[in-house]
Amino acid sequence: MKTAEFKDFMKLDIKIGRVEEAVPIEGADKLLKLTVDTGEDTRTLVAGLAGIYEPEELIGKKLPVVVNLESKEIMGTESRGMILAADSGGEPVLLEPDKEIPAGSRVR
Repeated sequence: MKTAEFKDFMKLDIKIGRVEEAVPIEGADKLLKLTVDTGEDTRTLVAGLAGIYEPEELIGKKLPVVVNLESKEIMGTESRGMILAADSGGEPVLLEPDKEIPAGSRVR
């Protein structure tokens, strides 16, 4: 594993985002289109959570989001960030704060 310098980590802007909407992406087995409130704006993200999480169970969840990641078009949808999740046996496991905090709270 390559070691990252602290200054590299500090380049990431990770905030808690609140999922406002989640819908399947047509033609994709594993992708969901999420509308997420980042505390400073509302943006669309594409996440490989379908089949693991039902769209309706994601609504209201507060999750860590890399908000300054370069946007990317995935299956015809512009994704403006990335949800952070753990990997367990090749499947994503969502990470959630253990206390109530507002959308936009900085992860450090």
